[in-house]
Amino acid sequence: MTMTTPDLTAGFTAAFGTAPTHTYFAPGRINLIGEHTDYNGGHVFPCAISLGTYAAVAQNAVNAFRLTSGNFPGNGTITLPLAELTGPKDNQWTDYFKGMAQGLAKRGDFTHGLDIYIEGTLPNGAGLSSSASIELLSGTILSTEFGLAVPTLDLVKLGQQVENHFVGVNSGIMDQFAVGMGQVNTALLLDTNTLDYEPVPLDLGDNVIVIMNTNKRRALTDSKYNERRSECEAALARLQTKLPIHSLGELDADTFDEYSYLIYDDTLIRRARHAVLENQRTLAAATKLKAGDLAGFGRLVSASGVSLAYDYAVTGVELDTLVKAALQQPGVLGARMTGAGFGGCAIALVNQANVAAFTQAVGAAYEAAIGYAADFYVAEIAAGPKQLS
Repeated sequence: MTMTTPDLTAGFTAAFGTAPTHTYFAPGRINLIGEHTDYNGGHVFPCAISLGTYAAVAQNAVNAFRLTSGNFPGNGTITLPLAELTGPKDNQWTDYFKGMAQGLAKRGDFTHGLDIYIEGTLPNGAGLSSSASIELLSGTILSTEFGLAVPTLDLVKLGQQVENHFVGVNSGIMDQFAVGMGQVNTALLLDTNTLDYEPVPLDLGDNVIVIMNTNKRRALTDSKYNERRSECEAALARLQTKLPIHSLGELDADTFDEYSYLIYDDTLIRRARHAVLENQRTLAAATKLKAGDLAGFGRLVSASGVSLAYDYAVTGVELDTLVKAALQQPGVLGARMTGAGFGGCAIALVNQANVAAFTQAVGAAYEAAIGYAADFYVAEIAAGPKQLS
């Protein structure tokens, strides 16, 4: 299944009665391996994808940001007066834009209003980082339209602050970093402690990444995401009674095993074990990818999925059904859930020659077990946010 590029001019004109002057795009992201490690001081290995969020923009004379979305036509146009940007969140999709605008207002003056039409090709609630995509899209629009010249890394950091302190999701920085810093056909091995990163060419040979969407919507603020973070913090606090560490990502497997007696709680041990071993798996996976060991890379991707299902318990029947069915198909190197979990998407590394048979077989197994269809997309690895015209 493919997503067509939205007709931004038609959408903008229908909403505002005039033509736009500029258009923009920000990608979504997938994470190859390194899940729920970003807030635990570990490494992640994401890449930006060609599915993402588009915008058409023009100045207005009403001293307000007026936003409308082709994905939420029932919401109409939402008006954010420039004089009232400092207010609290509105519990609307526009909160991501509003939060970014509040942060960037400290960088310079918004001298006029903007009309903005937004339409995304990321499936809503699919765990492909639509929120970070909107945040980086918003930041790019505001920085460009008002000549603020904000460095991309600053927009990345602001996006995380918006997510944490304005929207209210206690997430790490991976999503915004992957969206903001993405490069074509490249994965980013990121140390979330230091923000040091290494671009790694994503040479998969005859294989492609298939995104498998459960079509079960995932709302992070309503999920157990914050609970998982709290459990890891509790495990870390117990380890810190004897170990001089600041994050679980500082531990290797042997040290964690040696000091696990300090935790001595079934749930907390499993959560921390995932954080520690997933970080080690991510480093090993990047090494195997750089060496061209695609079979070894695929096995580590699958091992990550097992850990997410059993130690971290963030999958659920929908994701488990997709991943287990995927792993039974010919030409598959590995498969696992991607993103926060609790619904959303999984990925599989599939030989190009097997993709059609793969989607048919996995789709049939999923619909038989779950009762509705999954969607499948071949991922194209894309660059970060940009002005299109």
